[in-house]
Amino acid sequence: MEVPQPTARAGGVVATLALAGTTAAIMQTLVTPLIADLPRILHTTSANAAWVITVTLLVAGVCVPVVGRLGDLVGKRRMLLACSVPLVAGSIVCALSSSVIPMIVGRGLQGMGMGMVPLGIALLRDVVPQEKLSSSIALVSASMGIGGGLGLPIASAVAEYASWRVLFWGSAILAAAIAVMIWALIPNVPASAKGQRFDAPGAIGLAIGLVSLLLAVSKGADWGWSSATTIALFATAVIALVAWACWELRTREPIVDLRTTARPRVLLTNLASIFVGFGMYASMLIVPQLLQYPTATGYGLGQSMLAAGLWMAPGGIMMMIVSPLGGKLTNARGPKVTLISGILVLAAGYGASLALMGSAWGLMLALMIINSGVGLAYGAMPALIMGSVPLSETAAANGFNTLMRSIGTSVGAAVIGVVLSQLTLTMGGHTLTSEDGFRTGLMLGAGIALLAALIAAAIPKARPTPTPDASSAPARIPTTQEN
Repeated sequence: MEVPQPTARAGGVVATLALAGTTAAIMQTLVTPLIADLPRILHTTSANAAWVITVTLLVAGVCVPVVGRLGDLVGKRRMLLACSVPLVAGSIVCALSSSVIPMIVGRGLQGMGMGMVPLGIALLRDVVPQEKLSSSIALVSASMGIGGGLGLPIASAVAEYASWRVLFWGSAILAAAIAVMIWALIPNVPASAKGQRFDAPGAIGLAIGLVSLLLAVSKGADWGWSSATTIALFATAVIALVAWACWELRTREPIVDLRTTARPRVLLTNLASIFVGFGMYASMLIVPQLLQYPTATGYGLGQSMLAAGLWMAPGGIMMMIVSPLGGKLTNARGPKVTLISGILVLAAGYGASLALMGSAWGLMLALMIINSGVGLAYGAMPALIMGSVPLSETAAANGFNTLMRSIGTSVGAAVIGVVLSQLTLTMGGHTLTSEDGFRTGLMLGAGIALLAALIAAAIPKARPTPTPDASSAPARIPTTQEN
């Protein structure tokens, strides 16, 4: 089987896939400005309204690796178009919702579309010329962070000055536009694993394990970490994932090839991805609260939700600016150097936030540094992965790496949430996170980033292995210096 040759429409492909990733990320942050109002809007309790956010995480966690494998089996363009359907449908369902159940269904549908990013990154390997591959991967990979950084101020502005339903109608139009662009601009590259079967038992086992794990991590603080429900979910996750791993090692065509995933270069990249995801989300949880806390606390900056979003927007823009530079660094020094550099910049950003948290300008600058590091790191991870796996597994391997990032953000949210809820003070009859709580959370983010850098430093150099045919040989990310 021949490796598909790059097409002449590479620029349009990269723009389409980057916009698709940004749109998927915006879908995730869309409801953030509405969190406090969701119980009133949906005529329900705060606990029930929280599922509007949780369900997207759960569905995305299950669908991303499954969609990645289907992309290898039936074609990445076909699956990109398939992902756009639930994004449009989910947005419309949410826009028409007046109660919690339809809203949860709509948000679940939106979660099904999150597989666009790993699919898009894998497709770049097929259609983009080698000299542009690293920078293209970096931009599309960072699009999730870009969308998250830009989505909050946009959603805040719309929620403040228009009906909340406009957010979802807008996202439906945007998702439909992405579908048209995919149809018109993305070439129909032959499926890299055509003829192989889909591992349905593996998909079911992975779904059970992931849902149990992510549900326990995301809801453990609400239910109690020592509650019977939380413990049962963690136990179910362990049993299901161990059974799933045993099955994947025995079946001929697994949904995730664990032998490939166990290669040190892939394994350590995925492990570093978890910690980088943690590091990224810690700032996204702490900085908005510091900006919006009342000035009477002595450390809060008293900004509105809209103003806080605008102070954070330059961080998303920095990811957009830095990502192509990361691609150039990857071409010059290799993806490992880019990953380590990005993680160290991320850690430096947390150090700056500790020194500058007394002003909105200081937090904006710190977040710009943090997001610059995330942009470098996120662009390097897929390059490391795709330079280490066979062509027939690129989408599945990228989906698994995206899943590792999501697990990192989920664990980060849970851990930082515990820290902020434990270090508190009482003011005016309200319990608020103390300054020590925020500082501890920022120091934890810096420490996790440094741990991620140590893991990344242990990633071994690529070792080209001669193979008899192109279908089993991984296409390499070109570098002038192997790392």
